[in-house]
Amino acid sequence: VQLQASGGGLVQPGGSLNLSCAVSGSIMFTTSDAAWYRQAPGKQRELAARILSFGKADYADSEKGRFTISRDSAKSTVSLLMNRLKPEDTAVYYCNMEEVRAMQKYDYWGQGTQVTVSS
Repeated sequence: VQLQASGGGLVQPGGSLNLSCAVSGSIMFTTSDAAWYRQAPGKQRELAARILSFGKADYADSEKGRFTISRDSAKSTVSLLMNRLKPEDTAVYYCNMEEVRAMQKYDYWGQGTQVTVSS
């Protein structure tokens, strides 16, 4: 299973970025949960947003109202639209897929994409 993240970059405070994660390989995309995590320098990786297989989305408190996670089953992609970005959003963003098969949970990770919010 491969997860290819893209869309990161340098943006000014108040700007927007749209991250995308292309999922390929032996995974049942439609029945797997998807998420975006982020890790700022010197900090632990934390959940930014998650979208369950049936479409319900959850966000970290600091992202509510600014970030929108979505998934496209036809393209096997997961996106994270980030608006009104703040310097504290600077981090490496990782996409994640969680699959359950035969009562066993499997976690898959992308390579990460850097997001830098700075003037």
